[in-house]
Amino acid sequence: MSLENTLHERSSSACELCTSKNELIIYNVPPEPDHTSATSILVCQNCNEQLLDSSKMQTDHWRCLNDSMWSTEPAVQVVVWRLLNNLRAESWPIELLEMMNIDEENLEWAKSTIENNSSESIIHKDINGNLLVAGDTVVLVKDLKVKGASFVAKQGTAVRRISLVADNPEHIEGKIEGQRIVILTQYVKKMK
Repeated sequence: MSLENTLHERSSSACELCTSKNELIIYNVPPEPDHTSATSILVCQNCNEQLLDSSKMQTDHWRCLNDSMWSTEPAVQVVVWRLLNNLRAESWPIELLEMMNIDEENLEWAKSTIENNSSESIIHKDINGNLLVAGDTVVLVKDLKVKGASFVAKQGTAVRRISLVADNPEHIEGKIEGQRIVILTQYVKKMK
């Protein structure tokens, strides 16, 4: 059976991201060199165009990821995670990233292109120089007085599902005691 036939059968002849049934094509998930059903997904022309050219990204189109994020196909999970991570300037993708269940191996695959493209964008690193990406969990390495709040964030506090401040490599955001705050990267250590 050809790759195209396999993908059509797997997806019921619908885009694996938005479920459109129009103009379906094969999208090979980078950086995988092989064109197999494990490293490819079936997408519509609209999704493919936005995947290949981020300047054509239509944020509202990707609200469909709310459904496709539950796919059991690793290649689909990887693409969904990358899209949500790229759209993290909006609030709803962060919420979906927090809910998404992606295993460690697929998460590493999803992050691989971020690391490969890191020279083109701002890089966030923890106190030990580890690369931080949206969705990571970090631990505070010292007590921090939270400006505008009546509490101190204690050393050892875990901050889950961080988001990155796009224009400042020294700032991340996360929730502590239910309050979303900006944290300096020099005061956090990435959890493995």
